[in-house]
Amino acid sequence: MIDLYYWTTPNGHKVTIFLEEAGLEYKIIPIDIRSGAQFSPEFLRISPNNRIPAIVDHQPLTGEPISVFESGAILLYLAEKTGKFIPSDLRGRVKVLEWLFWQMGGLGPMAGQNHHFGTYAPEKIPYAIDRYVKETNRLYGVLDRQLQGQEFIAGDYSIADMACYPWIVPYERQKQDINQFPNLQRWFERMKAREAVQRAYEKAKPWQNTPAPADSHKILFGQTAQTIGGN
Repeated sequence: MIDLYYWTTPNGHKVTIFLEEAGLEYKIIPIDIRSGAQFSPEFLRISPNNRIPAIVDHQPLTGEPISVFESGAILLYLAEKTGKFIPSDLRGRVKVLEWLFWQMGGLGPMAGQNHHFGTYAPEKIPYAIDRYVKETNRLYGVLDRQLQGQEFIAGDYSIADMACYPWIVPYERQKQDINQFPNLQRWFERMKAREAVQRAYEKAKPWQNTPAPADSHKILFGQTAQTIGGN
């Protein structure tokens, strides 16, 4: 059994996609990041960066239960645990890891800033919005070129696809015209049609569109070191 500490964000969806694809038994423990649940001492012991997702695997391959935080680390851990969705040969493995880290270091952070300045920021700053819309567009172009002539990002279906897909889902919010990226669009439709991906997004429905606390903006975007007990 795996405990999944989860909220309905792109990074949360990555892990439910893997768990559904692999058919692993898991239990969702919702962490409402709008109410500050991510700062509870219990959660910080599992995820010291006060971010979802995190997991506790009660049946690792060896030893006592293990906790893992950071979505990329979770995907890699689960792939290695199951022997699924990552190649065993050196070159294939490196290719998957390149694109997993590309998402973690590029697509996710840049699209996240795109969301923030375009949707959440109380003051709309044209330079910031333009900066992150253009960088998101550049990254879409990188992914589109990588997908030319192949069905999935690193050849066979892998954790690289699971990592990237949830960050492309909100392409309209990111002010991107997916029709400009035909290879990416075909891959996107292929991913969306997967039954496990559909089941993963169904898992989010109990918490989607629930009312946010009045002070949720401050909780989400007003964090400092003292928020998590720093000096």
